[in-house]
Amino acid sequence: MHEISLVQNLFHQLADLAKQNKMSKVISVTMQIGPLSGVVIDSFQFGFDILSKDDDLIRGAQLIINTTAVTYRCSKCGATQQSSGVKPDGCSACDEQFLFAEGGDELILQKVEME
Repeated sequence: MHEISLVQNLFHQLADLAKQNKMSKVISVTMQIGPLSGVVIDSFQFGFDILSKDDDLIRGAQLIINTTAVTYRCSKCGATQQSSGVKPDGCSACDEQFLFAEGGDELILQKVEME
């Protein structure tokens, strides 16, 4: 489960931000995680919940996860369509089956609230 190592890296990043800004407590963390990022959101949340219990800086912090849509572009006509990650069977405009995914692979720390 690589989500645990992702959460550990996030905690290192939060510790650096807290030190730079002379803060002592993380209140909330907002992450943007795309459906094609390879991150299992439930596992990421679980890792955050478990590991934050042992970290004075992050204990009790709220994790907010925003998921993004994926845009699929048709290789034939260029038409686009949005999806929550499940690749469409074909282009809605011309039925071409070869579609390119654009975006959806994000793993971004969007916002941190500290005191």
